[in-house]
Amino acid sequence: MRPDPEATAAPDPDEVPIRPPAEVAREALNRARAAARAKGLRPGSPARRSPLVEPRTSGSGPSARDPQMLSDVVGRLLRDKGWRAEVSVGGVMGRWREVVGEQIADHCTPETFEDKVLVVRASSTAWATQVRLLAPTLLRRLAEEVGEGVVEEVKVLGPAGPGFGKGPRSVRGGRGPRDTWG
Repeated sequence: MRPDPEATAAPDPDEVPIRPPAEVAREALNRARAAARAKGLRPGSPARRSPLVEPRTSGSGPSARDPQMLSDVVGRLLRDKGWRAEVSVGGVMGRWREVVGEQIADHCTPETFEDKVLVVRASSTAWATQVRLLAPTLLRRLAEEVGEGVVEEVKVLGPAGPGFGKGPRSVRGGRGPRDTWG
């Protein structure tokens, strides 16, 4: 038997000695800690977090930091501020023709909505009377569109005519537009 030439050869100075993996890992951890200290971080101590930030959950479950649908965010804002009824009635006012129909929309327009009262102005006194008679049907239709109890009353106004408070026939301190005959 011949001796193995590699076993009896002198160690190569360029060859890196084999070290145990635990020692290599320990040195890498110490280097990382030193680099973190150089940056001003404190490795090993608990992270400083604001008390206002929601705690992180483990796993990939939903959190408040996830992107959210705009409709969900706006819906939550409307609910939190109490604007849901006003916005839904505003939507009905924008779609008035679709909600009440062509014939009523041609002669009647919504003006304001305050305190669960929808104020509507008719184009003539005859149409104002007609819409007053149709108010229960109109309330039922509005309840279908915006929800029950949002609109509790429909107030119908007649046409807005010219006033007599100003102009050539007005009298300062006068009694106003009354019958002056008799």
